[in-house]
This record gives sequence, C-alpha cells and structure tokens, in this order.
Amino acid sequence: MEVKGSVHKYGNDVDTDVIIPARYLNTSSEQELASHCMEDIDKDFVNKVKAGDLMVAGDNFGCGSSREHAPIAIKASGISLVIANTFARIFYRNAINIGLPILECPEAVKNISAGDTVSCDLSKGIIVNETTGQRFQAQPFPPFIQAIIDAGGLMKSLANK
Repeated sequence: MEVKGSVHKYGNDVDTDVIIPARYLNTSSEQELASHCMEDIDKDFVNKVKAGDLMVAGDNFGCGSSREHAPIAIKASGISLVIANTFARIFYRNAINIGLPILECPEAVKNISAGDTVSCDLSKGIIVNETTGQRFQAQPFPPFIQAIIDAGGLMKSLANK
C-alpha cells in the first residue's frame, strides 16, 4: 500500500488530550471527532488537512490516556499515515486496531518539514520526501499486522476471515 500527501508536523509528547480533547468524547461519530482533531494544538488543522495527508511528530506521540478516539479522529480527518520518532505504546496498538498506518523513523522526522510532500510504501517502510528527494527506511510491519491495517482495522480484519 502506498500513500502520498502533504505533511502536518508536530513536536514531542503530543498527547491524546490535544489530539482529541476530552470535551468531545461523548460522541462516537468519526466525522464529529475528526472535526475537532488537533484543535487544542493547531486550531487550523481541520481547515488545512486533506485526504491522504501525513502527520509527522517527535517522541512519544499519543501519550496520555488510552482513548481509542485519538487515532480514530486522526484517521477520520483524512490522515493516511503518522510518522514519529516514537509512539506511546497504547496509541501504537490502538492505531493498528483501527487501521491507522504508523511508522517510527527518527531520521525521516528530522528531515521532513511541515508542508513537504511525502510518499511512503508501507509494505516496504520506504519513506520519500518528494520535496527534497531524500529517502528513509522505516521498519515495516510484519505481514500479519499490515493485513490488519489494510483491512481497515482489527474488527474488519476478523470479519473478513
């Protein structure tokens, strides 16, 4: 699976409370969650994000509470991939469970800027900054996890079996 889009970049320790503030957790509507994604850290995010865009961040992305709403809000906003130095463990697993592609690649994070166009071959973990021509290698998921992501998440993957 390949993705390509414009980059929205954030720093370290982006927690689930700024990804989707607790005041919006009373809804299960993915579109409602998406409409408030990142609003406490980037008020303009929902106006700038386009389907296929990528999110790039530093260390410990998705730290804080274990709410599955955070990766749902990101995915529903149109983000096709999150690249970070590291992810909080519970966010990492929640992202797989809901089918949001994520990759850890500190070298890419260091060399990708907001607004760059980036493409990625998820099955190979190859990240290309189309703006600068730089290529980076992330560790791709093993095929069984990639199959979960490709299916749109764990529940959809199980339903397909």
